[in-house]
Amino acid sequence: MTVNQLIKVALAEDMGRGDITSRLTVPAGQKASARLVARSPGILAGIEICARVFRTVNPRLKFKARLRDRAGFMRGALLAEVSGPARSILAAERAALNFLQHLSGIATLTRRFVDAVKGTGIKILDTRKTTPGWRELEKYAVRCGGAKNHRLGLYDMILIKDNHIAAAGSITAALERCRGNRLPVEVEVKSLAELREALSGGAHRIMLDNMNLAQIRRAVQLAKGKTRLEASGNMNLTRVRSVARTGVDYISVGALTHSAPALDIALELGIG
Repeated sequence: MTVNQLIKVALAEDMGRGDITSRLTVPAGQKASARLVARSPGILAGIEICARVFRTVNPRLKFKARLRDRAGFMRGALLAEVSGPARSILAAERAALNFLQHLSGIATLTRRFVDAVKGTGIKILDTRKTTPGWRELEKYAVRCGGAKNHRLGLYDMILIKDNHIAAAGSITAALERCRGNRLPVEVEVKSLAELREALSGGAHRIMLDNMNLAQIRRAVQLAKGKTRLEASGNMNLTRVRSVARTGVDYISVGALTHSAPALDIALELGIG
């Protein structure tokens, strides 16, 4: 789903047959201005998407971003201003804030993980654990937070996971079937024995799934100079730096997209 399609869906489900409350309470032709204000500190993501929502509702609305995506801000910061017909501002308010709050929440949580491993040289990655239809935007928000995107979908990278291994019969058999393909090949392993098998099979990258710190350190020793390692599973802000210090190359964090709380942002309306 494209961003424009997602915006149209969001507006359609919210507005339905029209904003009844505004139609009854706000005089036709009433002009207004509004401020988008941060009620908590964070990292901005989605400000242009927010603008697009307002303009989709009414092209006559004037939107002025005061900060750009990737910018950090404190509580009380002015993020943007919008002016024009009051009914249109109110009709767009909830959908616009939903985009901005959700994406900024992802960027903010991502930045916390990136900061937690600062100085280690480790790259934080996202996963495919995204909201259906929102993947493009959520992965964009991850980049705004300073992390990198893992594969976008099932089509741009080969990632051999436990169910693929079960279907193929073994890690070796699965890797053999991928030979000659131009895409990079990553293999998920759950033990050091599986790691050794993946190394022998020539995997370009190996994902260490839910291993403890001792296992990860041993895996780094075994894989040194042979392939790159990605640690994954149950990553949180308390644990992530300890994992980074083991010497892996990447740490993937599903929570960046599936558990980021929405950032608190308000629209404050003024008449006239």
